[in-house]
Amino acid sequence: MDNKYILAINPGSTSTKIALFLSEKKILSSNIPHSSEEISKFPKIIDQKDFRSKIVSDFLEKNSFNPKHLSAVVGRGGLLSPMKSGTYIVNQKMIDYLATNSLEHASNLGAIIADSIAKLANVNAFIVDPVVVDEMDETAKITGIPEIKRKSIWHALNQKSAGREAAKLLNKKYKDCNLIIVHLGGGISIAAHKKGLAVDVNNALNGDGPFSPERAGSIPAWSLVELVKLNKYTFSEIKQMIAGKGGIVAHLKTNDLREVENRISENDKKAELIYNAMAYNISKSIGAMGPVFRGDIDAIVLTGGIAYSKKFVDLIKSRVEFLARVLVLPGEDEMGALVKGVLRVLNGKGRAKIWKN
Repeated sequence: MDNKYILAINPGSTSTKIALFLSEKKILSSNIPHSSEEISKFPKIIDQKDFRSKIVSDFLEKNSFNPKHLSAVVGRGGLLSPMKSGTYIVNQKMIDYLATNSLEHASNLGAIIADSIAKLANVNAFIVDPVVVDEMDETAKITGIPEIKRKSIWHALNQKSAGREAAKLLNKKYKDCNLIIVHLGGGISIAAHKKGLAVDVNNALNGDGPFSPERAGSIPAWSLVELVKLNKYTFSEIKQMIAGKGGIVAHLKTNDLREVENRISENDKKAELIYNAMAYNISKSIGAMGPVFRGDIDAIVLTGGIAYSKKFVDLIKSRVEFLARVLVLPGEDEMGALVKGVLRVLNGKGRAKIWKN
């Protein structure tokens, strides 16, 4: 198997992460922050395309790396239409969709920037397991209001990667496992991975599942309607309450769980109550996935940045480890997961998929 240079690009709301890999080994990386002043110059996310592409080109030039040595470029997948899990070639149809997408998110730039760099090297650009991966069972999408269906928007890239790592620890293949995987971050997604497919998952962006550091999660619908009517909130204000300014931020004015833990150590009872309530809500949501497998669960996997907190992890474990073994795989190696997805294609272990809207 030949070594291959692969460039990974992960645009976030306030930074651009770039990493150069030689096969699975990371040899160069940078996380370039963007100030609010820089970002505010661009009315729409897509307007940042040239600004961010130049940042990537400058990174390569600064490190004296010729793009023509690349075997592939991979970007973080954006808010496309629902798709199956896998590695997808970036095509013009995908670029056009992302460029005109009314759903504004920095990840929409991933495929576009990757394609611009790939053209310099005359290689393919890819995306891997974007947040809109949809493997949900149709039954899981039904709600009590016919006009509303549950949507699959979640941390697919990290969850799929964690699922493969967990399967190795279990001496099994991912496609043979039944796993409840929990991504613990600014948003929280909990998915039932049944024999390699995430057949049920909460919408971690738009108000479903447990509350998180920045998101409100599932809330009593009638109370929300009354709150809107009483306070006359705008549509934009409600969206922010649900995602961005909900959860821990709304209660404690911070999204940093380490700060919350420091407050608890100083005997802040409100901080302790909210902290415990979030762990409690997550635990309930994990338990709710048990019936998907009729109790036949190989493991519960805790991943994401918050999984580094032993204190928080222990609160969850104490409530759910009766269901199954709990594996803790903290952090999220999104760049490595992107590259592994591409290598599976380049090394002939998988086939690149073509996205169709």
